[in-house]
Amino acid sequence: MRLLGKITAGLTLGAALLGSTAAMAQDDDVRIALVVKSLGNGFFEAANRGAEEAAEELGNVEIIYTGPTDTTAEGQIEVINSLIAQRVDAIAVSANDPDALVPSLKKAMQRGITVVSWDSGVAPEGREMHLAPSSDELIGKTIIKLAADHLPDGGKVAVLSATSTSTNQNAWIEEMNSVMDQYPDIEVVETVYGDDLADKSYREAQGLMQTYPDLDAIIAPTSVGIVAAAQAVQDADKVGEVNVTGLGLPSEMAGAIESGASKSFAIWNPVDLGYAITMISYNLATDEAEAAPGAEIGMGRMGSATLDDNTEAAMSEPFTYDESNIDEFKSVF
Repeated sequence: MRLLGKITAGLTLGAALLGSTAAMAQDDDVRIALVVKSLGNGFFEAANRGAEEAAEELGNVEIIYTGPTDTTAEGQIEVINSLIAQRVDAIAVSANDPDALVPSLKKAMQRGITVVSWDSGVAPEGREMHLAPSSDELIGKTIIKLAADHLPDGGKVAVLSATSTSTNQNAWIEEMNSVMDQYPDIEVVETVYGDDLADKSYREAQGLMQTYPDLDAIIAPTSVGIVAAAQAVQDADKVGEVNVTGLGLPSEMAGAIESGASKSFAIWNPVDLGYAITMISYNLATDEAEAAPGAEIGMGRMGSATLDDNTEAAMSEPFTYDESNIDEFKSVF
């Protein structure tokens, strides 16, 4: 009887320990890596704020905010390989190159890591789904309309993009070009690339104004490029002659709106974007949702993302900022 009692006690203790271990496993944080194009970029820092908001709301999420120091695919590949070694639960990446990251991301998925892209996409074979901040079509139409609204008689505009391989930038510019027949009096004279580096973007903007003395507007669909271009216009004493527009952050563009170097610009809220992709990553990593065509994946307070046939979804429409509302938003992001 004593032996039976010891065996029973041992089984009871073992069951208790197993139950405790299961509870601990259930309480383990879901580690979501937010991989950005480069560190030190205000847009991505704001997205990280949103990711942390989602983590706090969910309660059992750890955000790993990381990325290379420069906007290269090689830098992101190193970061991704390190995250695979750390066995994170999910990788949410804004890609510097749509194809170069695929082998590393496929390896991550083979190891059971949820992989999604956001902002700037990865080729479909390298991720489960992609969340665009808005639709390419709406953004393309918006950036040219921002310039055209202040050119009633037409004029010459140039585009200052990020990198030549940037998925989102190229898609937006392509969509912009597809509606240029609606603006017969506006000529797009050139597209240049600042590689999302402030100093190079500044030099490229200077070069555009020197090459085209009668330039009327610079469209920069990049938060780094638009600030650099506005500064170049101010330094060249061309405020009132060259209007800088595109996509930027209110906190960084408030001075340009005040000086007149920029009459208006647009952006979605990067805080919302970071929040939304974190919610999606969590739902996929915990098997609360599956990334399949037609699926709806919860984004918390941002509603839900409905995936198309390419397992892509758009978060929201871009919003225009100008002198009427810049003060309201410049302290937010």
